[in-house]
Amino acid sequence: MTSRTVKRKSPNARQVAGAQAKARRVRSAKSKSQSLIAEILAWIPLNEGQWHRVLMVAILGGAVVLAAVVASAAGVPELARQQFATIAASSGFEVRRVEVRGVKRLNELQVYERALAQRNRAMPLVDVDGLRDQLMELSWVADARVSRQLPDTLVIDIVERTPHAVLREGDKLVLIDETGHPLEPISAERARGKLILSGANVDKQVAVLTALLGAAPALKPQIREAEWVGNRRWNLTFKTGQVLALPEGNGPMASALVKFARLDGTDRLIGGMATAFDMRTAGRLYMRVPGHSEQAKPAQDKSGRDETAAANPGPTKLAERAPQSAGKNHSGDKD
Repeated sequence: MTSRTVKRKSPNARQVAGAQAKARRVRSAKSKSQSLIAEILAWIPLNEGQWHRVLMVAILGGAVVLAAVVASAAGVPELARQQFATIAASSGFEVRRVEVRGVKRLNELQVYERALAQRNRAMPLVDVDGLRDQLMELSWVADARVSRQLPDTLVIDIVERTPHAVLREGDKLVLIDETGHPLEPISAERARGKLILSGANVDKQVAVLTALLGAAPALKPQIREAEWVGNRRWNLTFKTGQVLALPEGNGPMASALVKFARLDGTDRLIGGMATAFDMRTAGRLYMRVPGHSEQAKPAQDKSGRDETAAANPGPTKLAERAPQSAGKNHSGDKD
């Protein structure tokens, strides 16, 4: 058998030059990237040993994260949590007592009914946020805090709402706070002595009424009921049964109430002969006096100054133009 030698064609000068040029470009690019990395590293005050430790920490951290992801997908954390809870319960760390604080008006049984669902449960498994959400659904609760007191006590702190007035809804009486939030139904006996509110959407006007009565604090203890009329103004019933009809608008209402308080301070209108007062007309006070025909007479203070005329020049009349009868609130509005 005869061997045969294959001769390859040697590269020409152009191919050699091209290969050399390509090699030079690769070396140049590599040197530039290395110099850029070296320049960046020069700005970081770490030596070679420290860089080695940083890289090791990064690698280990990545491994831990990867292991946690895999374990979570396999349900390992939940199993570990359950096992830990079992060990804690066997060591005495489970709910055996419930302590409720801050309750004065709220029925404590409503709190215990929700809290005792956690009884004999291992402390790590107690859902404090879920229990708080349940407590916040109670009408009397303004705020609540649930905490674990090791080894075996669940502590519940309650902040109660403050009763402010009574809402009349047909034949029902409901206790409400200063925001109009309903607290609980009450009897007429329990409502005695409290401010009664009535009228459509009156629960949304509680803050407005509070500000209005704050303009004339001397009258506030004498008011028995406030009726929100026509969704725009108030009728106030005093404990004497007399009714005061106020004008529309927060500003005019407050101004009229202050003027009425001033007149009452000088002429003792509350408890007097008039059964009703009408201040819906700006600058005028109309009074209803049983058994008296309509007459024109200025309402003056003891100094002889016409109090209402000062706000609106002209005669101030006392006439039979007011709510229909004393001692009752009326939603009919003729203006």
